Amino acid sequence: DPRFAQWVVLGAPADLGLDVLTAGLNAVLDTHAMLRARTTPGKPELIVGEPGSVDPRALVVRVDAAEAGPDGADVEAVAREAVRRLDPAAGVMVQAVWVDPGHGRMGQVVLVAHHLVVDGVSWRVLAPDLAAACEAAAAGRAIRLDPVGTSFRRWAKLLAAQATDPRRVAELADWLRLLGTSRLPLAQRQLDPAVDTVRTLCRRSWVVPPGQVETLLTRTATAFHCGMDDVLLAALAGALAHWRPDAFSGGDGVLVDIEGHGREPIGDLDLSRTVGWFTSARPVRLDAAGADPAEALAGGPAAGALVKAVKEQVRAVPGDGLGHALLRHLNPATAAALEAAPAPQISFTYMGRFTATDATDATDATETTDAAETTDATGSADTAERRADGAWQMAAGNAIGGSVDPETPLRHLLDVGAMVRDTSGGPELTVTVSWPGRLLADTDAERLGRTWVDMLGGLASHTVAPASGGHTPSDFPLLDLAQDEVDEFERLD
Repeated sequence: DPRFAQWVVLGAPADLGLDVLTAGLNAVLDTHAMLRARTTPGKPELIVGEPGSVDPRALVVRVDAAEAGPDGADVEAVAREAVRRLDPAAGVMVQAVWVDPGHGRMGQVVLVAHHLVVDGVSWRVLAPDLAAACEAAAAGRAIRLDPVGTSFRRWAKLLAAQATDPRRVAELADWLRLLGTSRLPLAQRQLDPAVDTVRTLCRRSWVVPPGQVETLLTRTATAFHCGMDDVLLAALAGALAHWRPDAFSGGDGVLVDIEGHGREPIGDLDLSRTVGWFTSARPVRLDAAGADPAEALAGGPAAGALVKAVKEQVRAVPGDGLGHALLRHLNPATAAALEAAPAPQISFTYMGRFTATDATDATDATETTDAAETTDATGSADTAERRADGAWQMAAGNAIGGSVDPETPLRHLLDVGAMVRDTSGGPELTVTVSWPGRLLADTDAERLGRTWVDMLGGLASHTVAPASGGHTPSDFPLLDLAQDEVDEFERLD
């Protein structure tokens, strides 16, 4: 689908010029092989051309914005128009648009790429590289971008080899046990690919009270020796148990796909500058473990029990968690069994923690990168000035844009996510719930979102209470301990 794309909008130096932007994009194309890829009709593969095989002049466009109103040009419309020019089968994976407001005025660069060749982390590489290359070209210097440590091709071949490795195949039975044999539907019917499409998707976001966010990020995560993703999932499990108590009545819990950046460390591969689509997902089974949701909402002991239980459930996946996707999609001998097993109805993504000016969509990352430290591959002396005037930076609060065919079938009943953004007023935590409007009533889905926020408040309240927190068995991987034994040892300490 040519419309399956992402884009970023960067500040452009005044009088950037098409020749400079073309030279900069050419260097980026030559450095990052995936941008030179093209699809093969009827085959699930990409063919990557050699450096110089893509003509950047055909990919660069200038938009005259001299007559734009006080709000400037409609860059989203510019981006969507650029998306329509993408043609993966012809190797047109990228578009760069210079929105030029006229002589002496700072403009914008809209950089668009098909999602097959980029992900959120990729933009952390591409945007600084384009900035460095264009600045070098404008100054008449040779363009020198840092090399790519590991190619996407090598990474893909390694995953394919791992999928048939006997150690991975041995995980199949454990994955099938985790997925179980049946599931209780969370809605009145299953998703219908002909009806429940992207076009029907509804979305609502909530902001967690600031005081609670600071507690959750620091005291809660520290007290329970876990990450913020564990805290969010624990609150989600409690919210789901309160929202659909029948789904937890049998003690089986609910399957959830945990989505991540996919750049998992395997061997000594360096993926820090590799551009491509690396997303991953692994199923976990979340269970409130008998914790009373009402008590957890009130910040009682059930809140702590919930965090400990979910922390262990997240860590109970076979191996390093990659095996499910490898065996499901890259091994024909194991794919059928996993395809027939129950699939998660919920997808969860913790987008990470970012500064207000970070250029990332964070489906993929868990730490903030200072663009000034990674951008200037040519050693330019005016980096600080460039950052000060906003050139090559994203506007505060702006995120990666994206598009997809509105008729694309939805894969999950619920897509839930969270992101922390550091602002001048402190960290801000936003949680989002998306759902098919023809399958779930707005009031029903919004009730889940509000309960998730309230459950986070309960966890924060519990954390500041005396004797909250504690270890769990996974904190002691060399010992075979149950949670009650860990609790007993801590009481004796």
